[in-house]
Amino acid sequence: MTTKNMRKIVRIDEDKCNGCGVCVPACAEGALQIIDGKAKLINEIYCDGLGACLGKCPEGAITIEETVAGEFDEAATKRHLEKENPARYKVSSGCPSTLMAQFKGHETKKGSSIEATNKHSLLSHWPVQLTLVPPAAPFLQESDVVLAGDCVPFAYPRFHEGFLKDHSLLVACPKLDDFQAHLNKLTDIIKHSSIKSITVVRMEVPCCSGLVHMVNTALQLTGKDIPVKEVIVGIQGDLK
Repeated sequence: MTTKNMRKIVRIDEDKCNGCGVCVPACAEGALQIIDGKAKLINEIYCDGLGACLGKCPEGAITIEETVAGEFDEAATKRHLEKENPARYKVSSGCPSTLMAQFKGHETKKGSSIEATNKHSLLSHWPVQLTLVPPAAPFLQESDVVLAGDCVPFAYPRFHEGFLKDHSLLVACPKLDDFQAHLNKLTDIIKHSSIKSITVVRMEVPCCSGLVHMVNTALQLTGKDIPVKEVIVGIQGDLK
């Protein structure tokens, strides 16, 4: 049974929180998650109240307050970290899959050969999996988004130079992943971000057309009018 008494614990102002997710990897105890586009304290017993996440919030949405809360449970926190992300607990310098980062893709000179271009990644941010991207991530603001099927980068040899330059990337599989969960996330992303355009890059196989359906449904649910382009890649790597 959890003992409750007065102690310091984090408080999140949802009106200020934009769901960027920067606070999530900053919490060594794994007490914070992005749920429905907002940072949430998933269990007070995981929060030690020291406020390591305070300085990471760009919106100032996180504060420390003294209130009645369950005691910090170090053993339960350890079990939680091992279950949710073993690498994060065992290797403090590891890179959690949810760690958000924005960086410049390597520039290539005009007229460079394909071989020279392919030596460098043009990816401009992390994460890219739709499930892991915060709905209001900074790299989605005023961006041209590419939503690619999981298999596309393996089939299309010029994926980086053809689709990543000056674009933000989201990756999903409408057949093997949870379609409804992806639809909910994409709807949240469109709702909370100022996306300028969406290019769906999918494989020619019928199941991959679910990405287009996902985008159109999300746009209908949000009522937003965003230009959508569809690009189909053949299973032998050609553009259809």
